[in-house]
Amino acid sequence: MNLFDGDDPRGLRRGDFPVLRELPTRWSDDDAYGHVNNVVHYSMFDTAVNGWLIEATGVDIRRLPALGLVVETRCRYFSELRFPEVVTAGIRLERLGTSSVVYQLGLFGQHSLEPAAVGRFAHVYVEADSRRPVPVPGQIREALRLLGTAMDGATP
Repeated sequence: MNLFDGDDPRGLRRGDFPVLRELPTRWSDDDAYGHVNNVVHYSMFDTAVNGWLIEATGVDIRRLPALGLVVETRCRYFSELRFPEVVTAGIRLERLGTSSVVYQLGLFGQHSLEPAAVGRFAHVYVEADSRRPVPVPGQIREALRLLGTAMDGATP
């Protein structure tokens, strides 16, 4: 499913994502309009992906010789989230390249069947010192198998 070029992602459900992570909202997440501010959605994407990577690999990913730098994020918003909801973040693999990974994410309110937001989150792996692209580390690639099959190919 292409979340940004035609397919309607409002039909996604928690079961469409192989990994689900609970993320509590914080008092400070709500803005002057009484809902979770849009920038917090991006923080939830980052927290969900990197928290899962640490758990799935069993290593502190910050200590790997290659780092996953975020090179693209997108979000489509459908409904509001509010403190004190516990949000469920769904993670699935859109594409696995030589040095890059693209994730699809869904954020679900505590009592909602439909996603409040869907997103895209892309990492490019770089060597820690030179910041030049390198292949996705083996530990990361192995963990990504838990997310299902994706196309191997060139870096986007």
